Amino acid sequence: MIITRYLLNLPKVSISVSFNLSVILGSSEEKRLLLGNEAIARGALEGGISVATAYPGTPSTEILEALAKVAKKVGLYVEWSVNEKVALEVAIGASMCGLRAITCMKHVGLNVASDPFMSLGYTGVKGGLVIVSADDPNAHSSQNEQDNRLYGMHSYIPVIEPSSVHEAKELTRLAFDISENYEVAVLVRSTTRISHMRGKVVFGEIRGKKSRGNFHRDLSRWVLLPVNSRRLHEEAIRRVEKLALEAERWGLVEMIQGDDEVVVVTGGIAYAYVAEALNAIRMEKRPTVLKLSMTYPLPRKTIEEIFKSARRIVVIEELEPFIEMQLRSLANEMGYDGVIEGKKYVPRVLELDVKKVSEALSKALNLRVPETKPISPNVSLPSIPSRPPTLCPGCGHRSTYYAIKMASKRLRLKAVYPNDIGCYTLGFFSPFHMADLSYSMGSSLGIGMGIAKVSDEVVISFIGDSTFFHAGLPALVNAVYNKYGMIIVVMDNSFTAMTGHQPHPGTGINAVGEKSPLIKIEDIARASGVEFIRVVDAYDVRGIMRTLEEAVSYVQRRSMPALIVARKPCALWEYRSKLRKGERILPYRIDQSKCTKCGICVDHFACPAIIRENEVITIVESLCVGCGVCADICPVKAIVPLK
Repeated sequence: MIITRYLLNLPKVSISVSFNLSVILGSSEEKRLLLGNEAIARGALEGGISVATAYPGTPSTEILEALAKVAKKVGLYVEWSVNEKVALEVAIGASMCGLRAITCMKHVGLNVASDPFMSLGYTGVKGGLVIVSADDPNAHSSQNEQDNRLYGMHSYIPVIEPSSVHEAKELTRLAFDISENYEVAVLVRSTTRISHMRGKVVFGEIRGKKSRGNFHRDLSRWVLLPVNSRRLHEEAIRRVEKLALEAERWGLVEMIQGDDEVVVVTGGIAYAYVAEALNAIRMEKRPTVLKLSMTYPLPRKTIEEIFKSARRIVVIEELEPFIEMQLRSLANEMGYDGVIEGKKYVPRVLELDVKKVSEALSKALNLRVPETKPISPNVSLPSIPSRPPTLCPGCGHRSTYYAIKMASKRLRLKAVYPNDIGCYTLGFFSPFHMADLSYSMGSSLGIGMGIAKVSDEVVISFIGDSTFFHAGLPALVNAVYNKYGMIIVVMDNSFTAMTGHQPHPGTGINAVGEKSPLIKIEDIARASGVEFIRVVDAYDVRGIMRTLEEAVSYVQRRSMPALIVARKPCALWEYRSKLRKGERILPYRIDQSKCTKCGICVDHFACPAIIRENEVITIVESLCVGCGVCADICPVKAIVPLK
């Protein structure tokens, strides 16, 4: 499929999207090696979904990608929504019509969706509705480590946690049945180690699904006026209380018998660590292990039985003491006088692993900590050169940052650079240092406004194209409405690139590769009342410098927002597209007879394809994508195309 996008007055850009059938299709009893996210997608198919929505975000992205690949084959509606709030609301609408739906997001995405999520806890659902939150302990690719299990308790929505890839499939499928049976949405909480590990999955039957539904009008339920909300609050509590009494019926509780007086309670990925740790620790009597597949609400009957015999309960869980807190509450309610411990031995930050869990269990149970030996104790590994995060060769963000930094120096600006979430966040690193803050999606605009209003610094906020559609629109309107003198630079690379080139409203295609209306950021800005709008080629360093100078003058003169769209399709996408089409990529080289070794290209522009060895600066041909920006900024014109 070829979709053409027109950018400025540049040659038209062809976007080719391949949709091969995914590994998640197959017959019952078939075994596949799947990514955890692919297993969740397969579980959704087996659960009979009709609608799937999401906004890309690591570590959740592959769920919807897998479903998009099979959508036409299985008759499924799939969309990349503009943000998680909209994604959840679309899924809620489908559920109201009696269809099963899934919506997927990373943990911080649930913050964006929290408004309808909290209301959803009150109203419940008609068709089965599952929300997947892919949490990120250790903040591998996120701004925080928040534990979204707490959202479940806060909203009266059950929380299910798989401990393996196969369970990710099974529990997702089961979640839809639970959802419809109790008329409650279900939060499936994955983590990076579940979502991004591979494991064997045994397929089940893909059940039939509805293609169309009918809106179930229920004014006393769907209309959250205070008179309804007060009653629905009580109903929400009753739903989870009923599920707490029937958890065993759904196979959400597993007891691995051992010493009845000592019980280890765990769930999710932590169970995998517990199982391995207990195998490594030498002990006369193994403790009983209570494995919870549903960590909210806790299974009351099972907990009550444990309280009768256990004198000591040790809780192993990642991040917050979520299970531990509930156990302490139940212990107080049921009169349990034994010991409940957890975070006394287990850290509240970062990921767990087998070593941490082994040490925690050994201390809690007064056992000797097992020795851990390196896999290859006699192998001497060479030191690995440090590789700090960097923008890719040919990335338009690099040339944009370079140009704005040079222009800021020339103007002697006292500037603040609020940054946002995306590839361009890498502007934080040397040599650009153009990220004075980065909080959340769209916050570069909102926080930038606060700084602009109360300080004398020139505010230059950076935001990506996908992030602009996600959370920048309200902030832009606010900037116009409240007359904020600031500069907004939209780093437009045509995709949600950092998570794998997912399309957005400014790409021109949808989740399944069909042509869709292309919404231009500059048109939105114009309709919002922005007067200063400039669209520039992200490779045009001099053009960007001139434009920034104009923008600074406008902002200082008018005290209104100025918008610059620095546009160039993602270099990786362009490079791969050319390779697929058999087009020749002409790299550049450095003419050593002209090079003065000034270091501008390697130290200040810092393209990874340009290196310095033994005081000689060269271009690595295999890395160069032929963008030519380095040739433009070379003061002695020593960089030329390779012939």
